[in-house]
Amino acid sequence: MNKQLFVAICACTIGALTLTACGGADASSDDGVTLKLVAADYGDKASNSSTAYWKDVAQRFTAANPKIKVDVQVINWNDIDSQVKTMIQSGNVPDILQTGGYADKVADNLLYRADEVLSVTTQANLIGSFAKAGEVDGTQYGIPFVSSARAFFYNKSVFAEAGITEVPKSWDDLEAAAEKIKAKVPGVTPYALPLGPEEAQGESLIWELGNSGGYTDSEGKYTLNSKANIEAFSWLKSNLVEPGLTYANPATTDRKTAFADFAAGKTAMLNGHPSLIQMSKDGKVDYGVAPIPGKTGALRSTLGVADWMMAFRDNGHKDEVRTFLDFAYSKENTLKFDEMYNLMPVTTDTLQEMTGNGKHKDLEPFFRLLPNAVFYPLGDTAWDAVSAEIKKSGGTAVTDPAKVLGELQKKAEDTVSDQ
Repeated sequence: MNKQLFVAICACTIGALTLTACGGADASSDDGVTLKLVAADYGDKASNSSTAYWKDVAQRFTAANPKIKVDVQVINWNDIDSQVKTMIQSGNVPDILQTGGYADKVADNLLYRADEVLSVTTQANLIGSFAKAGEVDGTQYGIPFVSSARAFFYNKSVFAEAGITEVPKSWDDLEAAAEKIKAKVPGVTPYALPLGPEEAQGESLIWELGNSGGYTDSEGKYTLNSKANIEAFSWLKSNLVEPGLTYANPATTDRKTAFADFAAGKTAMLNGHPSLIQMSKDGKVDYGVAPIPGKTGALRSTLGVADWMMAFRDNGHKDEVRTFLDFAYSKENTLKFDEMYNLMPVTTDTLQEMTGNGKHKDLEPFFRLLPNAVFYPLGDTAWDAVSAEIKKSGGTAVTDPAKVLGELQKKAEDTVSDQ
């Protein structure tokens, strides 16, 4: 948050409000209420930053609701979790947050229930499976914002130049294709493996799913260092990293870099989400999309991702938040955001529009994959802390799988036991 805004907010706390946290009732006055919205940035450059989208929504909302202003702050994915944590610790709590996880906020008793800040109509419009994923112990706190699924992207031109005639279905197929690319198409990274802090939790889970592993067992207990997970990272180390078929240091490579490289024709294969489609088109890449290769064949269950909206109780602006969220979740606004980033909707009316208007043929592979998608353990109140640890060090598992995954497992167990 910029220093001037922080000072301005804190300066408003006077008299009887001196006992109130500094981001609370000071936002209200006889002139109305100012809501603080903090959101993640889905853009990859200034021209498509989410800042423009949210400022437009805020301006149109205030034009229709003059007594409610919205202060917008958009933060990149690498920094949003840590900055929001600092905001909460300093008492500068936002009214509305849009980011990747919500359950840790529930554990700290910070959030309104979804039914407190959504009208019956807006809540009923949420796709049921995603609304369910927003629950902790049967109560919904997380409000789904956008959804996505991961699929396998490949460069058709590079494949043709390397003499690859079939899309890889297994890990062995992928390795064989990568070897051909390295030998016949110099200057192109065969497989982009982004295990840096932006995407470590997603790319890791995809590969673990490929070996029938994952983050938790059927009872919801963490299994980060399971035999299947260690085997998956050992395969990556021996078959992609050490032979030089991917980045020299995947643990420091972010998804943004991998996507940009694919869109520039600098890498031939990677796991991506729908926003890579438009990037590939802009880069004139002749791309294909297929199910993700697993150890013995293409995955039936891919990684599904839902990002979340949530409302904080600290400032007490429940009614104003409800008014804003009902506006933000209108079909006009959700459709605009989903189409801007080629993401998939979480509301019924927008899903019907996107599947029925004939404008989204390129999303059909993802629509087919999403019903069988596996999600992060979003309802686990320890997940955000565990996810943060995976982002921080999970990528280094390609150097010493058993050691790194064992350390992550211990941290996960300690986090759970501390709650």
